Amino acid sequence: MDKTNAVRLVESAGLTFVIKEYEYDENDLSGVTAAAKIGMPAEQVFKTLVTRGDKNGINVFCIPVEDELDLKKAARVSGNKSLEMVHVKELLALTGYIRGGCSPVGMKKKYPTFFDETAELFDEIAVSAGVRGMQIVTEPMGLVTYLGAQLAEVTKG
Repeated sequence: MDKTNAVRLVESAGLTFVIKEYEYDENDLSGVTAAAKIGMPAEQVFKTLVTRGDKNGINVFCIPVEDELDLKKAARVSGNKSLEMVHVKELLALTGYIRGGCSPVGMKKKYPTFFDETAELFDEIAVSAGVRGMQIVTEPMGLVTYLGAQLAEVTKG
């Protein structure tokens, strides 16, 4: 396993973690598929979504892979009136990551980051390790604290 920048940062922060690698299919980068391949429930595997707010620019949201971001709730907690998803073509330039391998850890800049409040319900969650086919499994509150993130209700339903 090659260590990604995200893995190095989590390691240097002293977080306890495990790396789970899996074969990915270019035609199916869904988080639900990733969760199944690493043997974790979908509600414990968090995808990283990048948005642009009308007031404060780029915001990052980490939500369970089976859920959908509620843009109204997300705008409210991030101090915006409205949010839109960043176009996939902009992802690499903004974050340093590509679709299917976007990690909340080690982005090019420190953006306001929010985890869905369900993260604190679990002993461990998985987030992308910064490349397709690799997840970091760690204790959620340690990760939230390390990232300076906030917990908030940001999913639909």
